[in-house]
Amino acid sequence: MIKKGVSLPRLVVVTRPSPIEELRARHGTKSQAKFYLSSRKQKIEAFEDQTTRIEAGIAAVLAALPADRRRARVSRDELDRFVFEPDDIVFAVGQDGLVANVAKYLDAQPIVGINANPAQFDGVLCRLRPEHTARALAHAEGRGGGLCTEFRTLAIAEREDGQKLRALNEIFIGHRTHQSARYSLTHRGCSARHSSSGVIVTTGTGATGWARSIATQRGIVESLPSALDKRLLYLVREPFPSVVTVTAMDTGVLEPGESLVLTSEMGEGGVIFADGIESDALEFVTGQRVTIRADAAQARLVMPID
Repeated sequence: MIKKGVSLPRLVVVTRPSPIEELRARHGTKSQAKFYLSSRKQKIEAFEDQTTRIEAGIAAVLAALPADRRRARVSRDELDRFVFEPDDIVFAVGQDGLVANVAKYLDAQPIVGINANPAQFDGVLCRLRPEHTARALAHAEGRGGGLCTEFRTLAIAEREDGQKLRALNEIFIGHRTHQSARYSLTHRGCSARHSSSGVIVTTGTGATGWARSIATQRGIVESLPSALDKRLLYLVREPFPSVVTVTAMDTGVLEPGESLVLTSEMGEGGVIFADGIESDALEFVTGQRVTIRADAAQARLVMPID
């Protein structure tokens, strides 16, 4: 509940470039993008339609927010440089990945995921529509709204020098080009030396994506944590047996309080990144060590009541 006389929280709207903006960034102009697409038997109209729907959704959210409130709008590409305030209320408007993209930079500020184009996006994390914006704000400020708050587990990776990365979906540890990554892995007092395509550590939120694909191939889907689970699961991608590496310890559950430790044996190219944002990565080369565990802080998502 907002107390009288207290400064109202800032409203932060997070978006990502539209399909047309992404085409312009890649090809220079819309005309060049159209020519490129037509040469591959694709039509720019489909991208224009998606952009129109997304922009209409964003406009509806902005119109529903009080005009006299402090606001900020930030693109996904700017998140690693944006300074969030402790009492911000964050609206991720677009597709599900935006919620994960912003959650790693927050510390318990409420996140409202709004699906800007239900015809295109699944809406697993962005489960609200633009018309729910006012209700979501009311809920985030403790004024009702008929919604609920879900607390989701975050994974955190901490290097031996104190550098950290957090993830709502998953953390990847491997080579930046996804070629063979060499490292030693330790969990529950046991160790293994691997050469693999890297390791992902998934949360329950991330278990519906990349991790599910790997788990399905291995027939271990039942091991995946559920959405509200506090456990993490690590999965080694394509471990290769050799005279110095093994395929043992290719998967395991991290119970609350447990950690997974990896020590790099990669002379160059080793990285750690979270939730698919490769531009915001930690170096992971020979001798460097990373510890992954569930973070003490949780993501706070505003959701509809099922």
